Amino acid sequence: MIALSLAEIAEVVGGQTHDIPDPSVLVTGEVVRDSREAGPGSLFVAFVGERVDGHDFAAQVVEAGAVAVLASRPVGVPAIVVEDVQAALGALARHVVARLGATLVALTGSAGKTSTKDLVAQVLGNKAPTVFTPGSLNNEIGLPLTALTATEDTRFLVLEMGARGIGHIRYLTGLTPPRIGLVLNVGSAHIGEFGGREQIAQAKGELVESLPPAEEGGVAILNADDPYVRAMASRTKAKVILFGESGEADVSAENVRLTDSGQPSFRLHTPSGASDVTMRLYGEHHVSNALAAAAVAHELGMSADEIARALSEAGSLSRWRMEVTERPDGVTVVNDAYNANPESMKAALRALAAMGKGRRTWAVLGKMAELGDEALAEHDAVGRLAVRLNVSKLVAVGGREAAWLQLGAYNEGSWGEESVHVSDAQAAVDLLRSELRPGDVVLVKASRSVGLESVAQALLETGAEGEVAAR
Repeated sequence: MIALSLAEIAEVVGGQTHDIPDPSVLVTGEVVRDSREAGPGSLFVAFVGERVDGHDFAAQVVEAGAVAVLASRPVGVPAIVVEDVQAALGALARHVVARLGATLVALTGSAGKTSTKDLVAQVLGNKAPTVFTPGSLNNEIGLPLTALTATEDTRFLVLEMGARGIGHIRYLTGLTPPRIGLVLNVGSAHIGEFGGREQIAQAKGELVESLPPAEEGGVAILNADDPYVRAMASRTKAKVILFGESGEADVSAENVRLTDSGQPSFRLHTPSGASDVTMRLYGEHHVSNALAAAAVAHELGMSADEIARALSEAGSLSRWRMEVTERPDGVTVVNDAYNANPESMKAALRALAAMGKGRRTWAVLGKMAELGDEALAEHDAVGRLAVRLNVSKLVAVGGREAAWLQLGAYNEGSWGEESVHVSDAQAAVDLLRSELRPGDVVLVKASRSVGLESVAQALLETGAEGEVAAR
């Protein structure tokens, strides 16, 4: 964070100082909410959770070097006390962002947010110092904490914004007002909470509504291939840039193909020129993500050649998102277990099919959460797609939703043991350990709550121990 005195912070957040001998002392380190991350010069934000009260760690963090605690009550050590810690954190983030003068890029969408955010950050990082959301810390706490990691040198701030209801993104843009807003898609993620795609579109579109008008530099970057997103052009006064396959797109791709290993290659077209891209990421769905990133980079002054080179060098920065690891025995494990929704599940299956040409493919899939009344139909559709893509074996893991996955595969024409339903992750591991053979490709994917990353980790440990079955 940029250096601020405790007195200035107290004024910004509307707080009272307690047990602070010298209010001119500067916060020069990070703003943290995890006491284990506190260090010299840091500011610790004390949240009260369901199981842990951050205030109980106040003395510990000061001993570790924290300058003070942002708290909702006096804690016996230097503290700035406020009525609402979350609101105070947001106010501090807004103050710092305004002081920085960096270009703020915000993005949202039902699927692909984190992968696209990582691409945008890596591309812009080739131009100037860039700070971006780590992982998917895209909520009312993670977003301001990310913004507060920016320093005087930061030129670009790339923030992922998530929403679980109407008004959430409007709140986030109030904390960190973007100049460039990117909307990827409107899909089925959290449809059970929102109630329908129209409601999801309403929520996601709050991002473009927050942008400054075109004459003040506001830019809305929209997916031309998604009708819900394309319609958001009428909801903003910002300049509109379209990306995608549509003939209307300002940024597009031609000659899209997948390499033998399943990595997308294409010719990138931008208003400033064209250049060839071959990505390190896996799956054709990353082409759309790359076009979105290219549109942002073009608006910030990068040439087509610069963008293409950066996209070709970019890798995956976030854990358990299409992490591809080849074991010593030749088994390839694709760990995409961080989260799942119908769109990302189908994209991952298509990537598996592309990567596994001429090899046996395994789809180890679990529940997609928060789909409401659409859950049965969506799980059934994923099971059917696995069969249509000729996935060698579907392993559906878990309870009712997994049974629907397996039933969809069966009804689509799965026969014998091409699809199987197992009770839990350990049962899946046991099955795979007994049946995998060298050269197989295994995709592991489900919603975060299922915890299927343990399957991928167990398979990699198995490979390291050389325990794969030889057949």
